[in-house]
Amino acid sequence: MLNKEEHAAIADELSQAAHSRTMVPLLRTRYPEMTVEDSYAVQAEWVRRALNADRKLVGRKIGLTSKVMQEATGITEPDYGAIFADQVFENGSVIDHSQFASVRIEVELAFVLKEELSGPGCTIFDVLRATEYVTPALEILDSRIEMEGRTIVDTIADNAALGAIVYGGRPVKADDVDLRWVAALLYRNEAIEDSGVAAAVLNHPAQGVAWLANKLAAHGDSLAAGDIILAGSFTKPMWVHPGDTVHADYGELGSITCRFQ
Repeated sequence: MLNKEEHAAIADELSQAAHSRTMVPLLRTRYPEMTVEDSYAVQAEWVRRALNADRKLVGRKIGLTSKVMQEATGITEPDYGAIFADQVFENGSVIDHSQFASVRIEVELAFVLKEELSGPGCTIFDVLRATEYVTPALEILDSRIEMEGRTIVDTIADNAALGAIVYGGRPVKADDVDLRWVAALLYRNEAIEDSGVAAAVLNHPAQGVAWLANKLAAHGDSLAAGDIILAGSFTKPMWVHPGDTVHADYGELGSITCRFQ
């Protein structure tokens, strides 16, 4: 375990990396004693500083919930990060690529809550009851820590690699469609790059939200009414470059398009 001063020093380093759009060396190689709880303490320090700077917390992301993402990263347990209002883009947005150190896109579903959701003991049925609607969303991944050889402690401390989100398509009630069978086709510059089905996320995307509520409870936190929850990717990360247009077709749930300049 690390001490509070070390947590603050790592948060300082990651904040500077975010500001300069650069990456720092792997934490696990420099802090071999670092634990998952240390990483969440670093992330909590990030969140505290953001709130003190008047940034608005609007939700959470869940990462590494599908086999395809675990295989892509070599990490076998989920994690979570914080989403702030200035990281949320609407459908059709033109996004400045240079605000990120690296840009990859994932296809997800976002749950918007109508009531508080807390653990321990939160179940998929609690999630469905607490959900106002579910909508298509893209996650923009960004990294403040070098990517080769990352471990779970690196990823969590890096706010689960969240850069931003883009939401769009057709919002639906949680029981209007079979969420397990929501599928998406992911395009870059009119060429299809990937596809996936939401059941890849823990067999049901709401299961990821239940995991999150229970994990937050262990850290003395919960999900609030109005929170946006990215439930986890069901495609592998797709690299995006300046000038690229990204389009995700969710069938009956509509589509999302954004362009990077």
